[in-house]
Amino acid sequence: MPNIKIFGGNSHQLLAKLISERLGNELGKCVLKKFSNKETSVEIGESVRGEDVFIVQSGCGDVNDNLMELLIMINACKIASAQRVTAVIPCFPYARQDKKDKSRAPISAKLVANMLSVAGADHIITMDLHASQIQGFFDIPVDNLYAEPAVLRWIREHIPEWERAVIVSPDAGGAKRVTSIADHLNVGFALIHKERKVANEVASMVLVGDVKDRTAILVDDMADTCGTLTLAAQKLRDAGAAKVYAILTHGIFSGPALRRIEESDLEAVVVTNTIPQESKMENCAKIKCIDISMILAEAIRRTHNGESVSYLFTNVPL
Repeated sequence: MPNIKIFGGNSHQLLAKLISERLGNELGKCVLKKFSNKETSVEIGESVRGEDVFIVQSGCGDVNDNLMELLIMINACKIASAQRVTAVIPCFPYARQDKKDKSRAPISAKLVANMLSVAGADHIITMDLHASQIQGFFDIPVDNLYAEPAVLRWIREHIPEWERAVIVSPDAGGAKRVTSIADHLNVGFALIHKERKVANEVASMVLVGDVKDRTAILVDDMADTCGTLTLAAQKLRDAGAAKVYAILTHGIFSGPALRRIEESDLEAVVVTNTIPQESKMENCAKIKCIDISMILAEAIRRTHNGESVSYLFTNVPL
């Protein structure tokens, strides 16, 4: 594609490569390194003057370093006279800090939005924001893509007798996402109500819905330490579910997550590659991966050509 440059940060080089190959482009040349005092150094290795620049960087791994690298790359391209700079952020950093839920709590997602705008980003492409109101934190266009079409396809192709399955939300916040998937598949849904006394620790769970002798499919936008996920799976098995699957967009899997998944009642934990999963799949056989590079590549192509991206909300590109 002419007049387009795609650069990949250090957070997810493989995804950036898959996107550029899908578009028939080579990844732009850039050197990303750190000085001895840990400051980030960025050198853009080719002209971007008058070009439509897309920078692929996910909010994972060393989140703060990768965020700083993205900001510097955006600014480097902007002051090198790029026509437009789009940040492609498959997993948005600090998305869970999206509201002032206690005294003196920061709204860090808003701060990240301000930083991206000040750095020079003209447009943001992301996927399955933890809270959709984050789009309103920006004064520039934000395309929040959905993994749902790819998830629906995976369920139909890989889960036996999915017609009798029940889609389950592990918390009240995911009810809208779960009902949308259940409606598309024309199956039932259930909800788990959880109470937390402290962060990352669930006090109690109550299942609302019937899963007896049926396949339960837990659906959520992200999983970090997987405490909630594995407790929900246990609750579903106790309620008589024949099999339990979990499908997530962002598999962060920090701390004891992999051990918990391995020891749990889950048949499989299916994640997208918004975050690198290769090493986690090697260490845990239950983790399966859905490639979403074609969705991001098509969003980039449509953005570059000035076409609507709403087709991608309900369809997976061929």
